[in-house]
Order: sequence, then C-alpha cells, then structure tokens
Amino acid sequence: MSDVFAALADSTRRALLDRLFVKNGQSLSDLHHGMAISRQAVAKHLQILETANLVSIHWQGREKLHYLNPVPLGDIVHRWLGKFEDARIEALTEFKEQIEKPQNQKEEKRRA
Repeated sequence: MSDVFAALADSTRRALLDRLFVKNGQSLSDLHHGMAISRQAVAKHLQILETANLVSIHWQGREKLHYLNPVPLGDIVHRWLGKFEDARIEALTEFKEQIEKPQNQKEEKRRA
C-alpha cells in the first residue's frame, strides 16, 4: 500500500489518473498531449503508477494503452476511510434515535 500512497503523492501522477478516469485506454501520446512536461517524464510517471498497480497496460498491436485500475484505491477507501465512515453512520443513527425518542414519547402520552 505504501507504493500507492507514494504514487498518489505527486500531482502529475494524480492528473494522469484523472485523465484516465475521464477516458480510459489512452496511449502515452494521448496522455502527454497538453501536459507541461516531456514525453519521457510522462512515461516515468506512468511506470510508477504501473508499479503501484494503479494503472494497467494492454498492448493493441504496437500501441501500449493505459487503463485505470481502481482496485488499490478501493482498498485504501475500505482500509483507511471505512472505519471513519462506520463511526459516522453509527453517530447519525444514535442522533436520529435521540431526536425521535421525545416525539415517540409524546405520541404515546396522547394515546393513553
């Protein structure tokens, strides 16, 4: 997981992942288009993303296409954010019960 965090630490790599999110299956030339860094720099960033398993590749003839692999990101969400989400949902449930409790008691008194 440390490879994933290291890969995500760089804004250029995050921008490449954003581009793949918008349009998956892009070549190096497609991904380099419009970026302010060299083609070689983009290739190095893609290699880091591949090593972190955030990008997978597929060869189509002589063209290497890059695809976003969301699995490591999902693992991060479940491992690091999931436990906070569970606590938040539990707190909201308790809050809802506290709010509804006085109203339920008032309705019971009216019925009695």
